[in-house]
Amino acid sequence: MSQIHKRFTTEQVKELFERYERTELERKYIQEILGIRRRRFFVLLKQYKENPKSFSIRYERNTPPRISPDIEQNILKELSVEKEIIQNPAIPLKSYNYSYIKDRLKGKNRQQVSLTTIIKRAKKHGFYLKKPKRSLHDRELLTRYVGQLIQHDSSHHLWAPAAQEKWYLITSLDDYSRFLLYAVLVKKETSWTHILALQTVILRHGLPYTYYVDSHSIFRFVQGRDSLWRKHHLLTDEATPQWKQVLADCNVQVIHSLSPQARGKIERPYGWLQDRLIRTCVREEVTEIQQAQKILNQECHRYNYRQVHSTTQEIPYFRFQKALKQKQSLFREFTIKPPFQSVKDIFCLRMDRTVDPYRKISVSNLQFKVHANPGKQVNLRFYPLNNQITEIRFWCERKLIDVHKIKTSDFPAVHF
Repeated sequence: MSQIHKRFTTEQVKELFERYERTELERKYIQEILGIRRRRFFVLLKQYKENPKSFSIRYERNTPPRISPDIEQNILKELSVEKEIIQNPAIPLKSYNYSYIKDRLKGKNRQQVSLTTIIKRAKKHGFYLKKPKRSLHDRELLTRYVGQLIQHDSSHHLWAPAAQEKWYLITSLDDYSRFLLYAVLVKKETSWTHILALQTVILRHGLPYTYYVDSHSIFRFVQGRDSLWRKHHLLTDEATPQWKQVLADCNVQVIHSLSPQARGKIERPYGWLQDRLIRTCVREEVTEIQQAQKILNQECHRYNYRQVHSTTQEIPYFRFQKALKQKQSLFREFTIKPPFQSVKDIFCLRMDRTVDPYRKISVSNLQFKVHANPGKQVNLRFYPLNNQITEIRFWCERKLIDVHKIKTSDFPAVHF
């Protein structure tokens, strides 16, 4: 119940005590009227009896401010940095994040400050913006199992303004638990970077039922209509991109979203990661992608293991593990299908070549002698071992006929 001085005047309370002194009202009725307990009643009665004329219920705070000058200074310092970030047109952030400031003060400076205190200081010193009204999305995918649907996407932003270079954030999210399965920053987005994401998720958790992606050219071949200048021979989905071929070998389905609104679950974690990652990179003056990746790993750990999700009202990791224990999972064990012999034969880039009369095939001006008859088609599977060396595995008629290790720089036509 609210405080007495906010609901009654001093004269009204004095009148009740006067009637109590004259035995016109019993104590329990005065307690019910004032909304106080027995102990509080006798404290007030004692004050009234000591000096009825000067008795007052008016509340005056005599205690000093609860936060120290150091904390006050740090709050204003963090708010000033926030303002600089918002005013920078190159940074995709348009609002203050007071929860981030609270967590940063607690983590870096070991200063415990309430969110209300930070917001009050922000309003008082002009560090406050009203949040824009968000449009509601009416398309939402509902799942009942972990592994039923993995939302996968990338986002291109200036994550570390001091680096003066935009990077790609590739992320995979389990739809049911909201558990982030993969989050990596890369300088260049290629089919191979997304295949690496597939390899990491599948080898660690197993084969999911479905992957949910947009219609980016890495995930889907989409052809426009014929024009006066060009006649299209392949229609949409008649060509299979490299990334999709990997999932076909794994017997995993692919669903393509038709709008950003339909991808709300992956966009919200992106917004959360983007917000905190950029703010930390600005404060730490990050210039290298390796530094930014360390910060991203910390924020992903916070999201997965410490933060209660606003929709599920559960921490993503514990929701994920609970579903696994209750057999509420559509993840399947990953096995290499015959005739393939290694994960390098599955999570790779592919290319077909025809054997010439000299039993050779050509790739990027390089010729390879192969153990196959002229006219046969050979399927080449490229697997980068590191930034310098790529392993090529030659397959013909469901048999591994050769393996070569070549410098990656010798294949300019293959985008790793």
